Amino acid sequence: MKLDFNSLRLRLTAGVAAFSILGLGSLASWTGWRMQQILIENHKKNIEEIATTIPRDAELYSKMASREQALSQAIKNIDTNNTFLWVESAENQILAKSNTLMNSSPTQENQLIALKNIPIKPKVIQLGNRYFVFCSDSLKISGKQIGYISVAQDITRDQTMFVAMMQGVGATSIFVIVIMAGAIAFYVKRSLKPLSQLSQMTEVISADDLGKAQLYLEKAPTEVKQLAETCNMMLARLSDSWEKERQFVSNVSHELRTPLTIVHGYLQSVLRRQQNLTEIQKEALETAASEADNTIGLLQDLLELARADHGNLHLNIENCILNDVVTEVVDMADKCSERNIKVEASTEIIEVKADYTRLKQVLLNLIDNAVKYSEAGTPITLKVTRKEEEGCVQVCDVGYGIPLQHQSRIFERFYRVDEARNRAGGTGLGLSIVKTLVEGMGGKVSVRSKLSEGSVFTVCLPV
Repeated sequence: MKLDFNSLRLRLTAGVAAFSILGLGSLASWTGWRMQQILIENHKKNIEEIATTIPRDAELYSKMASREQALSQAIKNIDTNNTFLWVESAENQILAKSNTLMNSSPTQENQLIALKNIPIKPKVIQLGNRYFVFCSDSLKISGKQIGYISVAQDITRDQTMFVAMMQGVGATSIFVIVIMAGAIAFYVKRSLKPLSQLSQMTEVISADDLGKAQLYLEKAPTEVKQLAETCNMMLARLSDSWEKERQFVSNVSHELRTPLTIVHGYLQSVLRRQQNLTEIQKEALETAASEADNTIGLLQDLLELARADHGNLHLNIENCILNDVVTEVVDMADKCSERNIKVEASTEIIEVKADYTRLKQVLLNLIDNAVKYSEAGTPITLKVTRKEEEGCVQVCDVGYGIPLQHQSRIFERFYRVDEARNRAGGTGLGLSIVKTLVEGMGGKVSVRSKLSEGSVFTVCLPV
C-alpha cells in the first residue's frame, strides 16, 4: 500500500506517537536521573557520617593508646568490604588505612591514595571499570591537626545494577512505544472511518442522483454527522439548481423551435420565388435560411438531451440485424456526401438489441462527424464485428485526430477540441447525443485517436 504523507491518518498517528515518545522518553530519563541521584545521595550520607565518626573515635582511643593505634582501632571499627579509609599526614605519609577492598587490587588502592585535590564534599569518580564515592577532611585529635582522613566507598555493584535496570527500562519503553504506536494507528483509523465512508458515498453520486442522494452515518462523531448534514443540504441545493438549469434549457429549446421553424419556412418560400430577387438578396436569404436550419438542429439536439435528463427519452428496443442497419446507413450517407464510405463485415449475421431508428441516428451522426473532421478525398470505413456478447460498429476516418488530453472529454456537452474541430462548425452536442442514445440502449461508445492519423469511434451493443 502506497504511503500518503499528506493523509490526515498518517499525520495524526505520527503526531500522537511523537508526543507519546517524547513524554515517555522524558519521564524515563527524569526517573533514571532521579534514581541515580537518590542512590548517590545515600552513599554520600554514609561517607559524611564515616568522615565525622573517625576523628571522634580516634580521640577517644588516643587516651588509652598511641596515636597510630588509636587511628587503626577507629578505622577498624567501621571497616567494611566496600569502604576504603586512609589517614595521611601533612607530609603525605600514610599513618593508617583500612583493609583491602573486596575484589580490588593494590593498584586501585594506590590510585585512590595518589589522588590529589580530594573534595571535602562527597563526589563520584570512576577508576577503570569501578565507581567510587569519596571525600576528604582534616583530622584533629585533642584539638591538634595531625593530617587528613580520606574515605572511598565502592558503589560499582549498585551502579551496575542501576545501569542494568535502566537498560531494562529502556527496552520496556521501546516495546511500550511500539505497542502504543500500533494502538494509536488503529484508533486513528477507526476514528477516521466515518470520513472514509463519507468519501466513498460522495464518489458514486452523479448529476442524476443529486435529488435522491442522502449521506447518513449511524455511529459517527458529532462533527462528522454535522459534515454529512451540511453535505446533504449542499446536494439538495445543487439538485435544485441542476433541475432549474435543465428545465430552462428544455423550455427555451421548445419555445424557440416553433418560431424558428416558421421563420425558416418563410425564408424557403421566398427563395422558391427567387426570380424577383437580386443576387445579393438571394445570398442573404440563403445564409439566413442556413443559419435558421442549423439553429433548429441545435434546439432539436437540446430537446433530445433534456428528455434524456428527465427520463422521457423513449426507446423502442427490439432485435435488429446490425449488418442491415449499417448497410442502410451507408446508402443514406452516400446520397448526402461525395466521400468514399465503405463497409467491412464478415458473413456472420449479428443481431443486437437496439432502437432501430435511434441506432441509425447514432451511426449517421458518427459518419457526419468523420466527414467534417477529415480531409476531402480520404475514405471513411465502417467495420462490423462481434466481441463475445456484443455487436460492435467502428467508424474509422483518416482525419486530424484528437489530442490525448481531450479524448476523455469529447463526449461532454458543448465540448469541442480547438483548431481543426472548431473550424468544422459543429455545435458540440452530436457526440453527447450519441453517448446518451447508446447508453440508453444498454451499450457503450468509446474513441481511439492519434493526431494526423485519424480517429476510431466504436459503438458496442448487447447481442
